[in-house]
Order: sequence, then C-alpha cells, then structure tokens
Amino acid sequence: MRLFAAPPDNPVRLIHLADLHASWHVADSLIERAIDLAITSQPDLICVTGDFVTGIDGYDSTWYRGQLRRLSRAAPAFAVLGNHDGGLWARPRGGHQSHEPVRDMVEESGITMLHNASRRLQVRGRTIQLTGVGDLWADEIDASRAFRDNDRHVPTILLSHNPDTKEIFRYHRWNLMLSGHTHGGQIRIPAVGTPFAPVFDRRYVDGLREWESRWIHVSRGVGNALGVRVNCPPEISLLRLT
Repeated sequence: MRLFAAPPDNPVRLIHLADLHASWHVADSLIERAIDLAITSQPDLICVTGDFVTGIDGYDSTWYRGQLRRLSRAAPAFAVLGNHDGGLWARPRGGHQSHEPVRDMVEESGITMLHNASRRLQVRGRTIQLTGVGDLWADEIDASRAFRDNDRHVPTILLSHNPDTKEIFRYHRWNLMLSGHTHGGQIRIPAVGTPFAPVFDRRYVDGLREWESRWIHVSRGVGNALGVRVNCPPEISLLRLT
C-alpha cells in the first residue's frame, strides 16, 4: 500500500488486530494464537482497533494483560477503544461503567492508547503519524482534539473502531484508516451478503477499500459476539506500507 512520497527500500510491516473480545464466548487459546501470529510476522508496528472485551466479566485481566504485553514487547503498539470497552453504549449492556478499566489494562500492558490523541514516530527511517479517536457509539469522538497537533505533511494513519466514522473525518487529513467493529459481518449468507454487519455503509465491512483518494482497512477481527461466526473466519492482517 502506497503511503510515503518516496517508497522505502523495505516496506513498513504493520499488524492490524481488532475485536479480540475477551469473554466467555472467545477461547483464550484463540486470542493467544492471534498474538502468536502477530509476533511471528515480525511487525514494525502494531495497531489494535478496539473491543478488547465484550463485557465486564468472562476474562482474567491478569492473563489478558500478560498477553497484550507480548504485543508491546514485539513492536511499538498503539490502540483505540471500541463500543464494548465501556461507557455510554456498553454500560446498559453488561459492560463497564466507563472505559477506564479497559484503558488502564491496555496501558499497563505497554500499549499506547490513543484516545483522541496523536503520536509521531520513526519507523524504518520514516516518520509516521498515528491518530486515534474515541468510539462512535460511546459518543467519545473529539476530532478537533485528536488532530490538533498533527503535521499535515506527515503520512497519517487514523485508528477508529467503527468505519462509519469516515464521514466525521472527511475534512481532516489522513491517508489510511484502520477499523474493526464489523467482525466482517460475522454471518455471511451466499447471494445475500452480510445483513447483520453493524454499520450503515455496507461497502466497508471487511478488507482494504479506497474512499475519496484514501484507504480504509476493516478487519474481520479475532473474536466474536455470542460465539457465532458463519462463513466469516477470524483474521489478523499484515499491511505492507510503501
């Protein structure tokens, strides 16, 4: 994927993970396997786009923190929160009252949480700008704050859990948006498609798609809701940025 004005000799290897959904419905071994694959891919950069958990229970936070720490030890790792990670949407659905418990767990693992914030870093001798925003359904997006300190001349990767947020950021400068949330539709029906995908724009349910001269990558994610996936296997993604 073209990101830099002058392509580096060696592409930047970015691992995109989403929707781990630690819970009763997602086996610990599935999350461990996904992290194993991420690490063995020898990434230069790791991005996790939300829904670390499904609800307030169903996972061991000590174990989970240790697994996430494996990611941060493998490469610089950054994340945003999803609608299940606590707050307005999650609260009445068995989730945390606020996103603080999940945010604390993730940050204690060494992963940098970009909650309406940006970070500039050097990767393979190239400058990359990462901008992360709060969740759409949790009503925690502050676009002005997130993009406030950005350098418009630096290639920018936007981390946003829900791909429907692309419209909010239409007039902000970014090159590639990483999202999850959809689980790839979770249930795929031949000749019908993904009728249960929780987004308005069904063009952006999974994979790499162009949008207004920019790119959006939507991961099918690792976990699931209610233990169901039909014709829609989990995934982790390796993006090569040139």
